[in-house]
Amino acid sequence: MSVLSASRRRSRRWLIIGLSLALLVASVFLYQSRQTQPALGAEIIASNTRPAAGFRQAMPGIPLNFPADHGAHPDYQTEWWYFTGNLQDETGGRWGYQFTIFRRALTTESSIRDSEWAGNQVYLAHFALTDAAGQKHQAWERFSRAGADMAGAEAKPLRVWLEDWQVHEVAPDEFELTAQADDIALNLSLVAQKGPVLHGDEGYSRKGAKPGNASFYYSFPRLKSSGVLKTSGGEASVEGWSWMDHEWSTSALGEGQAGWDWFSIQLDNEWELMVFQLRDADGSIDEFSSGTLINPAGETLDLGPDDFEIKVNDFWRSPQDGVDYPGAWTIELPTQALTVKLRPLVKDQEMLLSTRYWEGAVSIEGGYSGQAVRGYGYAELTGYGQSMEGRF
Repeated sequence: MSVLSASRRRSRRWLIIGLSLALLVASVFLYQSRQTQPALGAEIIASNTRPAAGFRQAMPGIPLNFPADHGAHPDYQTEWWYFTGNLQDETGGRWGYQFTIFRRALTTESSIRDSEWAGNQVYLAHFALTDAAGQKHQAWERFSRAGADMAGAEAKPLRVWLEDWQVHEVAPDEFELTAQADDIALNLSLVAQKGPVLHGDEGYSRKGAKPGNASFYYSFPRLKSSGVLKTSGGEASVEGWSWMDHEWSTSALGEGQAGWDWFSIQLDNEWELMVFQLRDADGSIDEFSSGTLINPAGETLDLGPDDFEIKVNDFWRSPQDGVDYPGAWTIELPTQALTVKLRPLVKDQEMLLSTRYWEGAVSIEGGYSGQAVRGYGYAELTGYGQSMEGRF
């Protein structure tokens, strides 16, 4: 009663705005239990197990065009802008971060009514920080519709945002990333040393046998990163390297594909490697797994499933419910004389958000053409605690 009475004392305009925000929060942010139920907002994002009628599917022969393709592709149902990075502070402390903004189209109509609050696009953002010294991983999540400038993506210059979490282009191929949650704040300058690098067939990345089981996919694989990280322990200058993925699709995964193991690797000899293996529901590795090897000049070599092997060396069991995730790996490219071993900076980097997955910073050591190499990277494991079929 006190809330209702207070609202009556306000003007009619503010009452309407307040009720609208309450409905938005109730429909998008409401959780029954984060630990046992996916968020209602994520159920909206992943509501269809099949592509909605009218959305385009990724097909071959469509060239990518920059800078236009840095922005949103609302004709496709699902899209993400993905930043991960490994940083070091002045004391030598290691930090990993993930910053992702996802877009999901609910309908193909441009709007549901004539209002700046109306729209058919829902945005979701994930922000995570890994503290290697403290063996701690934290993650946060936000939802918003695209109306009233609360979230969105623009191409010229690139700007993708959800409220005050954002990445925006300040100069050609130079970006600024800002995110904060609780007592954590990250502000980074990201300068591309290579890219954009197109994966698959000139950016067309097949994921399955049927037409449309594919995505458009490119990366900035080496972003020189510097900035400021604030935590409960104070403020520190940090520097290192980041990786950016941008991908869009409608129904990329095929029937029976439960998830994927994805790796980005940045070596100290200025080579980069991206590989992913798709896993079917029975645990077998799908034939449409692939990757890209990138040399210091930015030239690429496309990799098929026979060109690399991912061996699991260890497992980590989630204290949440006992789900086992791979916990250490060896990746081999026999024809390229490349073998690297990957170990997580922190074993528990599970993302217990509306979509459950493991995403974490890894250290790397191995050999390439007889020379020792080291580096850092990121691993993403989906479909272990929650199937991704119908979500991408």
